[in-house]
Amino acid sequence: MAEVIDRMRYLTAFAVLLISHGCSSLPPPKQSGPAPLPAQQESAAVVQSPIVCIDPGHPSEVNDGRTVQNGTSEVHIAWKVALELQKLLEAKGYRVVMTKAAEDQLVMNKERALVGNRAHAALTVRLHCDASSDQGYAIYYPDRQGTKDGVTGPAPAVMENSLRAAEAIHTGMAEALRGELKDGGVRGDSRTLIGSKQGALTGSIFSEIPIVTVEMVVLSNAQDAEFIKSEAGQYKMAQAIAGGIERFVDESSAAMSRSPGR
Repeated sequence: MAEVIDRMRYLTAFAVLLISHGCSSLPPPKQSGPAPLPAQQESAAVVQSPIVCIDPGHPSEVNDGRTVQNGTSEVHIAWKVALELQKLLEAKGYRVVMTKAAEDQLVMNKERALVGNRAHAALTVRLHCDASSDQGYAIYYPDRQGTKDGVTGPAPAVMENSLRAAEAIHTGMAEALRGELKDGGVRGDSRTLIGSKQGALTGSIFSEIPIVTVEMVVLSNAQDAEFIKSEAGQYKMAQAIAGGIERFVDESSAAMSRSPGR
């Protein structure tokens, strides 16, 4: 009897060995769904959206922007429009970096330019309000190199692309603000007070990416001030600038896709 039991144990162990060997040679079960992409293809499939740097003007080393004109101040209007512009751009899929985190935060003009540089933004848009006997809006770009703290800039390519950005933003603003504000067109930094002394605005000198300054209104003009003080006016201004930014980024993307080697 013991011999029979031992033989049965041996046969059972042998059968288990055969079954386990056969199972290990079977192909693995098929997975449902698409096969995962290799790491390189997976990273290439993620397309990063463009970055836009918004620079709400003041306070800076030049001006705190708090002077009240016709019931409001430049620093307040620039901040309010910047927040609206940020929301509009993010809703369109852009990533946005701001040069400051609060309305009254002091940031030097050189550092404002460096924020856009470090972010590798598609462009920097500086928001300001003018004070003069004129009225309406104007868009400024670096039309010549300037020197500040021993640094000469921006590079010729930055000046060229800044002009393209200024023209695109002007087109967007002209379409959206027709009949609302006087169109002051596109102007060079050299026509500003500081630009005429340095050759370019400080933010432009240190910028390594396209940069424009939007003088949204002449705040010393009562009619302009009434427009930009209202929430509706601030929203219209942000919409107008956002349309111009989108035009510039789209044109730049199209130009890159047409360039050799692409």
